[in-house]
Parts: sequence; structure tokens; C-alpha cells
Amino acid sequence: MTSTRTTLRRAAAVTTLAAAGVLAAAGAASAHVTVHPESYAKGATDGLLTFRVPNEEDSASTTKVQVFLPTDHPVLGVLVHPQDGWTAKVTTTKLKTPVKTDDGTITEAVSAITWSGGKIGAGQYEDFDVAFGQLPDDSDQLTFKTLQTYSDGKVARWIEEPAGGDEPETPAPVLKLTAGGEKTTSADSKSGSGNSGSTSKAADPSDSTARGLGIAGLVVGVLGLAAAAFAIVRGRSARS
Repeated sequence: MTSTRTTLRRAAAVTTLAAAGVLAAAGAASAHVTVHPESYAKGATDGLLTFRVPNEEDSASTTKVQVFLPTDHPVLGVLVHPQDGWTAKVTTTKLKTPVKTDDGTITEAVSAITWSGGKIGAGQYEDFDVAFGQLPDDSDQLTFKTLQTYSDGKVARWIEEPAGGDEPETPAPVLKLTAGGEKTTSADSKSGSGNSGSTSKAADPSDSTARGLGIAGLVVGVLGLAAAAFAIVRGRSARS
């Protein structure tokens, strides 16, 4: 009996540690800045992009967010939605290659948007809405490098682009541009077109990677329990 109990305790400990590790990894995977929806059709017009910024620090608040828009494939007609508690500064840049549109030739575009003055607390996130007039039609994706500044002076640099199919440690938000058709929305994109009067919200765990890791944790737990059951049966067989 003592041997069986020891085996059970060891199996339970292994299962707990494995599940804890998986859940910790899931939390880390969902902590980066993302853009929603995840994709739009090339050349799409009159749409909305939402930059979701979670606070990943336990002892500091996010106080400034800087999103950099690509100018080699510019987003035209950018408008920033008013955000309670935040002040938005829009920076424009002269384009190296002007863009011809039905309304004329565009020679400059927004290159950065900086939100400051607000606060995103621990375990919370904020959605920042940006409307656009037209997306480029000559690229397969747009990368929005982002800097997230905390109240303790730390700066999280979400600037890495995916390479070789693996997600980098500090990934930048990436919008995929499809060949045509309707825009593809992610499961957690907002149903409305704005978030007027919004405040910081509890962190949303509905990240696809996090869900996958959570399932992996359940599998680990089941395997641990199966191992414990096998040990009990084996012990009883040995005694008989």
C-alpha cells in the first residue's frame, strides 16, 4: 500500500508540474500585441484595424503605445478613433513612391501613431481602433512594429517578423493580405466598428496558440493519471 501511495503522489506531482508549465507557456503566448482582424483582401477600402495591447507586467502599467505603419506599402486615409483617457499623435511621412488613386496622387501617408496619457493595468488590455481608406494591393502582408512603454520605464519591442513558420519571441502584429473576397475576421475581433468610451478590459485568453497549449496540458494530465492507474494495477498484480 505504501508503495502504491508513493507512486500516486509522484504521478500527481509530475502531472501538476507539467500542466503548470503548459499553462505558463500559454499565458506567455497570448501576451503580445496583435492586430484584428487577422487578414483583409488586397486593396480593401473603408475598413477598420484594431490593435489589441495586453499588459504583461504584474507590477507596472502600460502608459504609451507606438504603432509604426509601413511606408513601402502605405495604408491610405488613416483615421484614429478617440480613446477615453488617451491622447493620439499621428505622424506622417513623405512617400518615396507616390501612390496613384482614383482621387489623385498620394504623396504622404501615416507612418506612426502614438497613444499616451492612458493606463493599462496588470491583467488588462486595451483595444485601439484605426480606420483606413485603402490598403495596398501589392503586398501579401503588412507588419506593424509596435513599442509598448511601461510606467517603470521598461519598453517591450514587438518588432520581430516571423521567419520559417516559427513565431519569434517578440512578434510584431502582422496583417495578412489575401487575393480577394471578404475580409477574414479572427474569433476575438470586435463585433462593432468602434470602442467609444471604452476602458481597459480583462485580458482575453482566446489566443489560438494558448488554446492549443491548454489542450496539450489536458493531454499531459490524462497521461499522468493513466500512469498512476497502471502503477496501481501493477502493484496489485505483484502482491497477488
